[in-house]
Amino acid sequence: QLQFVESGGGSVHSGESLRLSCVGSGDSLEYYAMGWFREAPGKEREGVSCITESGSSTRYRDSVKGRFTVSRDNAKNTVYLQMNNLKVEDTAVYYCQVLLNCFGWATLKPIWGKGTQVTVSS
Repeated sequence: QLQFVESGGGSVHSGESLRLSCVGSGDSLEYYAMGWFREAPGKEREGVSCITESGSSTRYRDSVKGRFTVSRDNAKNTVYLQMNNLKVEDTAVYYCQVLLNCFGWATLKPIWGKGTQVTVSS
């Protein structure tokens, strides 16, 4: 069964950067588009970024465009999210998940990892 382990989160000040990693196990990620999601306290989980199977195309939520960059290394069964110029509003638990495609946020697997906490202070 495909599972994910997210890492790389932490506490930073606004304007600083973090790089998140998502390592898959139990199945190869090369067959799937991969998405990053986040869930802030009291808010619904929302899609942040998506990358296609080969990494040839990406998509971002408007609020993170120009600041976040998603990438992947299928040989390592890993996807990344480089987050630059972080804002307080980016504070959330970040999760990765397989997607149907990058045209929407439809997920293909029912089980989520524990996520990684990103806390941005002013």
